[in-house]
Amino acid sequence: MEAAAAEQQQQLRSLRDFLLVYNRMTELCFRRCVSDLGYRLLSRREEQCLDGCAGKLIRANHRLMGAYVALMPSIVQRRSARLEDSAEHTAPGGPEAAPDSSPAGLSGAGT
Repeated sequence: MEAAAAEQQQQLRSLRDFLLVYNRMTELCFRRCVSDLGYRLLSRREEQCLDGCAGKLIRANHRLMGAYVALMPSIVQRRSARLEDSAEHTAPGGPEAAPDSSPAGLSGAGT
């Protein structure tokens, strides 16, 4: 049951992220390309500008996602190596788990 809820949360996050990117792109291209709000329809120049702007941003987004997908395995591998290293240092029998046998660590020593 928890897996289904986690999957639904992930889908909602993905949708939210998509809508944020879409809204930013729309706002950016609108500000850049639409100059005359006195007409109901876009001018030919505005349409061409919007097509170019949206196309450019979509291509850039695809390129970034491709780089992200290519880099993600190495990022995950480094993270798991770090987690394994930290788990080894804190695991029972590791340096921190050993009782303190120094004179200062013995009860009654130095008092």
